[in-house]
Amino acid sequence: MKRPLLRAFAAFAMLAATVATASAQKFAILTDIHVVPGNANEVKLKEAVAEINGSADAVIVSGDLTNEGSDVQLKNVHDILAGLKKPYYVIPGNHENNWSQSACKTFTDLWGADRFVFQQDSLLVVGMNCGPFMKMGDGHIKQEDLIWLENTLKTRVKPGMRVLSVNHYPLLDDLDNYADYVALLQKYPVVTHQCGHYHRWRKYATGGIDCVIARALDLGNGNYGYSTINVTSDSVKVFEKLIGQTPVVKYAYKINLNFTPLERPVYADTVPAIFKITKVFADNASIFTRVGLDHNNLYVGNSLGYLKAVDKATGKIKWQYKTGAMLFSRPAVDKKYVILPTADRRLVWLDKANGTVAYEHDASGPYVADGVISNGVLYQGGYKTFQAWDVNRHKVLWSYDSINNYCQAAPTISGGDIVFGAWDTYLRVLDKNTGRLRWKWNNGKAQNLFSPGNVVPVVTADKVVIVAPDRYATALDRKSGSVIWREHNDEKVRESLGVSADGKRAYAKTMDGELVAMSTIGNSYQLLWKTDAGFGYEHAPCIVLEHRGLVYLGSRRGVLTVVNALTHKVVFTKHLGSSEINGFEVDDNGDVYCSLIEGTVFRIHTDLI
Repeated sequence: MKRPLLRAFAAFAMLAATVATASAQKFAILTDIHVVPGNANEVKLKEAVAEINGSADAVIVSGDLTNEGSDVQLKNVHDILAGLKKPYYVIPGNHENNWSQSACKTFTDLWGADRFVFQQDSLLVVGMNCGPFMKMGDGHIKQEDLIWLENTLKTRVKPGMRVLSVNHYPLLDDLDNYADYVALLQKYPVVTHQCGHYHRWRKYATGGIDCVIARALDLGNGNYGYSTINVTSDSVKVFEKLIGQTPVVKYAYKINLNFTPLERPVYADTVPAIFKITKVFADNASIFTRVGLDHNNLYVGNSLGYLKAVDKATGKIKWQYKTGAMLFSRPAVDKKYVILPTADRRLVWLDKANGTVAYEHDASGPYVADGVISNGVLYQGGYKTFQAWDVNRHKVLWSYDSINNYCQAAPTISGGDIVFGAWDTYLRVLDKNTGRLRWKWNNGKAQNLFSPGNVVPVVTADKVVIVAPDRYATALDRKSGSVIWREHNDEKVRESLGVSADGKRAYAKTMDGELVAMSTIGNSYQLLWKTDAGFGYEHAPCIVLEHRGLVYLGSRRGVLTVVNALTHKVVFTKHLGSSEINGFEVDDNGDVYCSLIEGTVFRIHTDLI
């Protein structure tokens, strides 16, 4: 009974193999084009489009289309690529994901999705976004995209077919969940993986999969070009195509389908018995928000645009609310409402009991900032605005609209002051009651990327302390905004900051994975102590939390480290996952909660009083 089926399958496989042998698939690959209206890359991209129209079967654009992911820059590239007469397929890169005027929404509005799949003869080509999403971090494949990839390959790869994989990041360690990605690809006949990001050529193999990092449009000194790739039944050829010149073979290799399993690290974490760490929730999508908390529930938003209310005791979803874009802002929790800032440009009041909409405000831009509720007032940063809202009356009390980019981190409320940074280079202090500007300060640099845009300021009786991507720790006079001290040293601080319970120390995490404690007393910089948290190279903007004499730090790779604030010694480290820890929150029971980008939420309980 089975033999006719086996013969039929064999015949189908031979036919598919014949099709694959009879034709080669030829693609042009544009990556890291970094086009800004009016720059030289814009001119060269137009020339490349004209060349490609006469040569390739299809075109792949694998990320970093722009410099800052602004709407104007994205629309400009979209208009240029519209000149392609060949089918083209596009994914964003870190420059579209990390700094985005629309919180990554304009890209999908223009191109329909941030992933693609198409078939050229017997070759299936799949490409996916890989972040990092709206903050510094490693590349990351969203959980729902891994699920999509597995379902797509399972459904569409037939006998005799091959697969070409595309991403912006390489299948290497700077993609935090690359091992999961590779393990999935290894189930199928993947002939090669193509990417960009490094702005230079490189061929390597991961788990036996042959991979090529392709050149950027501009390699400097007038060297403009792109790559093309030919896939036959038994080999892959990658060409460098300088604009106006004949293609030259850069790499040629036989197709290898003998894959090898990746060795994954095994961690022997030891957590003292007085601590209990529990995974309380695992989502089917990625989580970019911090956790909102009340007595019974936790609230998180995910990359599919859902806000979920989760029972803290059972981990069960009580209700969920769908928005039209990925969520990046922590839900603000009050007695009656959960207020959700959305990337689809709304501020939504949801009834805590059932998630129904009580009120919504349409904004002029997306929300990615964490709001803070104090005495019935929500203080919320947005796109080019900062507002105070009466929570129960759903009414704007005041609005400050002299910001030239978006707000991201939570503000600090102290006395009559609201202190916050934005991605327009400025730190600001507003009057809490009126929204009037008291003062603003910048670090003297005009680049938005050096802004204190994603740091929660430390505010004491006489100082405001910040760290920023310019790698300075700065103390400003609280009343005037004048610089008290400004330290750029080997500590290499960036965006992670916290404060001690008594306000006498500001904590910062360094890019070498250390915890430093700086004095907030006096008129000169004083490093009190430094402890190696064991992270190595580090850039995640996760806040630093002191709670009950313990200092909590989170890494770009899911490592939790707890340090004794008195002895300055590491109490323990724990690998919670492979992706970035978004931040820490404390509930009314004194338990600490944190979320990871891979879609998990953990509770850290300690018996310490």
